[in-house]
Amino acid sequence: MNLDQILLLASIVVPALVSVLLFSGLIDKDELAKQLAFLGLGFPCLAGIVLFINFDGSTDGYSFEFLYEEMGLQDLGITFHLGLNGVSSPLFAMAGIVGFAAGLAAIGSGAERIKLYLALLCFMQSGLMGLFASVDLFFYYLFHEFALIPTFIMIGLWGGRDRRSVALEITIYLTLGALISLGGLVALNVMVDAVKFDFPTLSKALLEAGLLESTEAKIFGLLLLGLGILVALFPFHTWAARGYEAAPTSVSMLHAGVLKKFGLYGLVQIAVPLLPAGAAEWSPWLMWLALGNVLFVGLVTVAQNNLKSMVGYGSVMHMGYCFLGIATISSLGAGSAVMLMVAHGLSVSLMFLLSTFIYRRSGTFEMNDMGGLAGKTPVLACFFVAASLATIGLPGFGNFWGEFGVFLSLGQNPDHHFFLGLAALGIIISAIFGLRAVARIFFGSSSDALTERASKNPIRDLELGEVLPAGLILAALLFIGLWPRGISDRIDNEIGLRYERVDYVGLSQFTPACCLIEPGGVDSNQSSSNEGDEPTIEPLSPTTDH
Repeated sequence: MNLDQILLLASIVVPALVSVLLFSGLIDKDELAKQLAFLGLGFPCLAGIVLFINFDGSTDGYSFEFLYEEMGLQDLGITFHLGLNGVSSPLFAMAGIVGFAAGLAAIGSGAERIKLYLALLCFMQSGLMGLFASVDLFFYYLFHEFALIPTFIMIGLWGGRDRRSVALEITIYLTLGALISLGGLVALNVMVDAVKFDFPTLSKALLEAGLLESTEAKIFGLLLLGLGILVALFPFHTWAARGYEAAPTSVSMLHAGVLKKFGLYGLVQIAVPLLPAGAAEWSPWLMWLALGNVLFVGLVTVAQNNLKSMVGYGSVMHMGYCFLGIATISSLGAGSAVMLMVAHGLSVSLMFLLSTFIYRRSGTFEMNDMGGLAGKTPVLACFFVAASLATIGLPGFGNFWGEFGVFLSLGQNPDHHFFLGLAALGIIISAIFGLRAVARIFFGSSSDALTERASKNPIRDLELGEVLPAGLILAALLFIGLWPRGISDRIDNEIGLRYERVDYVGLSQFTPACCLIEPGGVDSNQSSSNEGDEPTIEPLSPTTDH
């Protein structure tokens, strides 16, 4: 094993070992538990950044591959296979950064039963890193479940208002979504009887098998329903905002920022490239449901007075843009969705973190009971303004490039111009709730409740332990915003290779049949009318230039 392979494997193993140590009861001091958690959550962050830098974006397929076949499941085609490609590499790094920031927030939170809290958080982080590193679909799904189980427990034990009922609701929704998506993955493997249950083998087997369009549509429908529930696709979104409002800060950061990308990642990496005809059939339905996220949930977000609830609904709203990019059935749309997934993961986790910092100073999440905090906490105000502008999609932050690419992908297809017009309204909605939150919290006059609280407990600005996690996430957002090619080149290369068939199917949705050319083939009308000639028509190539 070389250093990169060791880092890839250790990014999963180290937090898992720390979690086992904390669960074992061998660590009896809270300070030692915090130091171990710092290691367990800091190492994946460092490994993710190093592997992101070392990744060769021009390489086809997976890098840093680690394969262990003797799992006892090899007869079923299941192997422990890790690796990173152009899509998973930035998401893997993002998961490490958000996990470390969430860990720093947890260490300084003063939560009760801190050892159990940090043990569950490390266990969750191990699952998140394994999710994006898995090449085998069985472990891709299994690591997701590893990350999901601590979510239920931590909301039930450390959550806020109505935490028990919220934990039960989330358990029902997400378990149902996970089971439906598992059914789709199993159906995918059964229909082609692939030798291995991993991405490359399934891709090759499906290409050779040539499934019927009706079969593709059924399997894609299963995956879309299951993964859509996990990502809070409208109208299966109601669990998300309530869950984030009740969850402790670190859980909200990890779930909304990282774990909720599981479904989108599955659609981009598995469902659309392997089942392009099924994706094309479901595309109109997905367009309308995604607009439900953008417009309906966006208007609900505007109506929120609770800061944490507003951030939760805003997160669900912006998932709609990712779905719109995927629904275009194009390499441009899919690549833009991946960029937005990375940027959204960073920005929403930063918003949840800053919301908790505001709560510690104001004693409430109700924005009507705040006001005038900018004069007392200028550093906090700068961070919150930056995070709000990133969420809105201001140029200079990573979210802008993702949303801009989604709009371009909608504009490529004349049939999608109507959806483009409606989706653009989401920019106005985001600006309304984002800028209004800034004004109500940091500017104007302080509320009577806040003034009374400040007279008893002077309000202080951010401390170093709070600036570090917020600054880490903001730096990553600015990196993507100011140098988008840092991640877009590797995404474009991978998406362009995997989406050649997808681009052709997407094109065929609005191009007359007489004008279509099969990839690698010739126009049927021309070949039949000129049998003696040898036409030299170039095969259709995917559009991958972002």
